Amino acid sequence: MQMDQSRKLFQQAQTLIPGGVNSPVRACQSVGTDPLFIDRAKGCMVYDSDGNEFIDYVGSWGPMILGHAHSAVENAVNAALKNGASFGAPTAMEIKLAQLIQEAMPCVEMVRMVNSGTEAVMSAIRLARGVTKRDVMIKFDGCYHGHADSLLVAAGSGVATLAIAGSPGVPQAFVDLTLSLPFNDVETFTKTMVAKGDQVACVIVEPVPGNMGLVSPSQEYLDALRQETEKYGAVLIFDEVMSGFRVAHGGATARYGITPDLVTLGKVIGGGMPVGAYGGKKAIMEKIAPTGPVYQAGTLSGNPLAMAAGIATLSEIRKPGVYEDVSAKADRLKEGLNQAAAEAGVTARACAVGSMFGFFFTDQPVANFEDAKRSDLGLFNRYFSGMRESGIYLAPSQFEAGFVSTAHTNDHINATVAAAGKVLAEIARG
Repeated sequence: MQMDQSRKLFQQAQTLIPGGVNSPVRACQSVGTDPLFIDRAKGCMVYDSDGNEFIDYVGSWGPMILGHAHSAVENAVNAALKNGASFGAPTAMEIKLAQLIQEAMPCVEMVRMVNSGTEAVMSAIRLARGVTKRDVMIKFDGCYHGHADSLLVAAGSGVATLAIAGSPGVPQAFVDLTLSLPFNDVETFTKTMVAKGDQVACVIVEPVPGNMGLVSPSQEYLDALRQETEKYGAVLIFDEVMSGFRVAHGGATARYGITPDLVTLGKVIGGGMPVGAYGGKKAIMEKIAPTGPVYQAGTLSGNPLAMAAGIATLSEIRKPGVYEDVSAKADRLKEGLNQAAAEAGVTARACAVGSMFGFFFTDQPVANFEDAKRSDLGLFNRYFSGMRESGIYLAPSQFEAGFVSTAHTNDHINATVAAAGKVLAEIARG
């Protein structure tokens, strides 16, 4: 595979941009290679600067549930752009997108649009602290909630990929107010709430984590989060920036039958445009300015291009059969990868929830971050490189989920499984 143009662009980028990238995992350091520079994408395919084509399972890290350059999204954004890119004023499209979100997630009685998942999460946490008048936050090891200061404690995603323990620049006082516990561990969480519950402002969790690789939650665990936060008057925040509109039309809140107090959203609700949102119970949301004292603002919040793309995306995915189809393809990919690993004699296991999937090089079940970290990163790196050479575009990290879109066909899934079989057989041969 030729990568001359990508390498040239990467070298140039490193003289102008820290690490040559605008988000760390994209640098591909953990897999020992240089990144591809993408020129264009269509459907489930991406095309790099050297003219190579790939079946894409990154999907812009989750938003592209309809695939790239979907006609409905393109048409909506083009129409909105003709009227102006940004007004810094209310538009009717903000109301329409809010209605579509509420339709899918009835627990979101009111919603505030922002510009990113990180912004949504930091705003939701501030709101929870303002409402409860408490300071302590509980999160879970390996869950990634953006790069706000206190959220980098024991975080997943790029923090895990680059083996960063936390981050310089985060004041110790913020760390002291953040408790990070093992995911899926009911006993530890319950004991912590007994000891600290009356100090806890909020408990925030990725209900279906995709930032330590894909990990499935236990129903008992999610039920415990709801029960204990209600008992101690803490705000339960489901961070569905990734899982929202991915694991089900109503996200994890619908899939697992849990009603959190607040939900954070992003990715899919913007159809590929920069967007975020947080919402939940009306009594809590009305504490945000201008109706309440908790301040949050943003010049580009509710940007009409993002609203247009989000409306088009959510309108398409609510059509009958969409989730059954995309989930079936993710399950087919999971089963194919497991079979390919077994036939090659390589220790690995695939999993899927809705249209998200993961593939760990381990012989043990993966229920939390410690389990994920026991995966063989050397084998993953070889797998990643082999798959990329075979025309399959995966996230360059063991600790990132993959995504299936409506644009993937059974032929794409079959081709991916066939490529995985060859790569895994090569790995087995040493």
